[in-house]
Amino acid sequence: MGNTTEEEHFDVLTETGQKTGFSKARGLVHKDGDYHRAVHVWIFAESTQQLLLQQRAVCKDAWPGLWDISSAGHISAGDASLITARRELQEELGLTLPMDAFELLFVFLQQSVTNNGNFINNEFDDVYLVTTVDPIPLEAFTLQESEVSAVKYISIEEYKQAVVKEDPQYVPVNVDGQYGQLFDIINKRYQCDVEARSLDLQKKLNRYAPFSLSAELTGLTEGDKEALVLLIHAARMMDDIFHQQVWCSNPSLREWLKGRASMSQFDNLKWLYYSINKSPWSSLDENEAFLTTADSAIKLLPEATKPIGGWKGLEYKTAFPIQKPPGANFYPPDMDKMEFELWTKGLSDDEKQDASGFFSVVRRHRDFLSNNIVSSASDLYSIPYSQEYSAFLAKTAELLHKAGDLTSSPSLKRLLHSKADAFLSNDYYDSDIAWIELDSKVDVTIGPYETYEDVLFGYKATFEAFVGVRDDKATDQVKLFGDHLQVLEQNLPLDAVYKSSEVISAPIRVVQLVYNSGDVKGPQTVAFNLPNDERIVNDRGTSMVMLKNVSEAKFKLILQPIADVCIIKEQRELVDFDSFFTHTICHECCHGIGPHTITLPNDQKSTVRLELQELHSALEEAKADIVGLWALKFLIDKGLLPESLVKSMYVSFLAGCFRSVRFGLEEAHGKGQALQFNWLFEKGAFVLHPDETFSVDFDKIEDAVESLSRVILTTQAKGDKEAAQELLAKYCVMTNPLKVALEKLEMVQVPVDITPEFPIVDELLGKK
Repeated sequence: MGNTTEEEHFDVLTETGQKTGFSKARGLVHKDGDYHRAVHVWIFAESTQQLLLQQRAVCKDAWPGLWDISSAGHISAGDASLITARRELQEELGLTLPMDAFELLFVFLQQSVTNNGNFINNEFDDVYLVTTVDPIPLEAFTLQESEVSAVKYISIEEYKQAVVKEDPQYVPVNVDGQYGQLFDIINKRYQCDVEARSLDLQKKLNRYAPFSLSAELTGLTEGDKEALVLLIHAARMMDDIFHQQVWCSNPSLREWLKGRASMSQFDNLKWLYYSINKSPWSSLDENEAFLTTADSAIKLLPEATKPIGGWKGLEYKTAFPIQKPPGANFYPPDMDKMEFELWTKGLSDDEKQDASGFFSVVRRHRDFLSNNIVSSASDLYSIPYSQEYSAFLAKTAELLHKAGDLTSSPSLKRLLHSKADAFLSNDYYDSDIAWIELDSKVDVTIGPYETYEDVLFGYKATFEAFVGVRDDKATDQVKLFGDHLQVLEQNLPLDAVYKSSEVISAPIRVVQLVYNSGDVKGPQTVAFNLPNDERIVNDRGTSMVMLKNVSEAKFKLILQPIADVCIIKEQRELVDFDSFFTHTICHECCHGIGPHTITLPNDQKSTVRLELQELHSALEEAKADIVGLWALKFLIDKGLLPESLVKSMYVSFLAGCFRSVRFGLEEAHGKGQALQFNWLFEKGAFVLHPDETFSVDFDKIEDAVESLSRVILTTQAKGDKEAAQELLAKYCVMTNPLKVALEKLEMVQVPVDITPEFPIVDELLGKK
């Protein structure tokens, strides 16, 4: 660290590593045993499997003259982990590396008491790995003499043996402890057997059934067909933005894998599975990484070190962490919730709105100043999407304006021109109203909407696109639900004080999907209810799109085979497409009823999303599902739907539970479904039989559905995060009955989801 006369201060952390919001002088932190944070950076050369070690300067207090981590240092108060890692490398070794060179491997809690109890160390170490293709020539380093006297490369195995034997030349490392992960991760990464990994990827791919989606284009005018082609090109731009939103090095990984896909079967499998997940993390495996930094793109950085004659410069692997980052690429990777909250406290209301709004990213001033890394009161600032993704959005806007000029539908014209303007102005209000009011044969949803990718706060929206053709007959049939939303709201199993006097019914459009892109990774959506922007929900309500051909594909390839395996023989024929599709419609309608804008006990106005934060998505999905079931029964009792639907909707719902839980309990829909299944099972409404099939107890199901609806709606109405936490902790678990069902499905290999193919697109684009 640089020498300053004033003693360095550290941020004091909680025992789980979160910032407390205050700092203390270094000496006091160690005297009082306060939790604080440091960084360890290991430089690893892939081709030789060697780690770089530094020899500590002889003048150092601790371990003088011994070989140690490539680079390490404490994080000063107000500083961030990644910035410190980059600065330590720069100061100690003269190495300047960008953010995407650093892979956070794990966080290690180092605890020790020395100096007769006067030095208490409770230190969280963020352990980073920088992977270079080859060793860096030793003469390329510029060593900081007060800290480092030499550097050397050593094979990872030789280094491990030295510390196991407690060789006196090396700073001690407890290899058996948590820190041994360093060696385990690297060894596992490079000893992998290509055949075994290929088999594993093939098995993962087999969970998705490819399905050709067809749609009828005969009702379209020539102008609409031409507009459709431009809309498909615009939709493809959403993919480029979405890949960037997931993680900073994701676009380069995508290009790299795509470019190598034809080199071997293994490379092809990597590309195919990556294309489904649109990232190195597998949606169906609770976001477990199926690739590592070793599979990633190589970048050349000639200016990373001082120039050496005859050496082209440092080549490194663009890194991504094993754990999917909760803040995706919306926030700095080393920002925690406390830092964000401390920053927003000091902002004006408008700035606060921007920081936690849907359409901005949060960055650090210092991420872009690699050399003069200075300290400022707050390092964070927000950038509107229109600026962050300007290159993509300008092109998309141009395509939308052209398509708007071609179409003959006035409402589609209005939507496309207003959406193009929104992409450039970052104000989506008018274009979202135009989307709600869309009444056209060509149906398009394009822009930033869902917030599932932001696991940190659930604030930031990802870009997506759905282009389709409206199914007029089916759209007329579903008007019933929209017309009765107010009646449903008034009769909800919820105390009257929490009910809304004005529910604006969501118009429903049933669409045959022609193409989708952007945030459509992993399991495919069958319906969506948008926008999520509370201002519009309050002023104008929402609108809903049902993708009928996607629903049919899922029913045929997944739900029917699940029912054949998991549902008792006597109830099997009750599972049918009509009740599956009707519940899906009702699920989407029910997002529009129940609490949204709420009044807290202290009379403050808020929204359910803001109060429940990261728990909101899972609870909202469960609400729409279970209240949807309650609503269907209510409409049947009122004589608005056929009595014959009762049994089939409950049994189809039971089969649907197994379908959604297979998405994993990390995903909002999977979480929501586990909660419902476990509740209904506990209440005796679902029954497990000795032959490991399930049935519905028709005498108990109605009360069980109503009781869960009441609990969820009341938790939302009160904005009670603690109650939400307890409910999810108790019921969002892989219980034995769920395990039984999932294991049976594993044995018969029913696909978990579909991966759509779009022959119409090839046809349309082939003509152009």
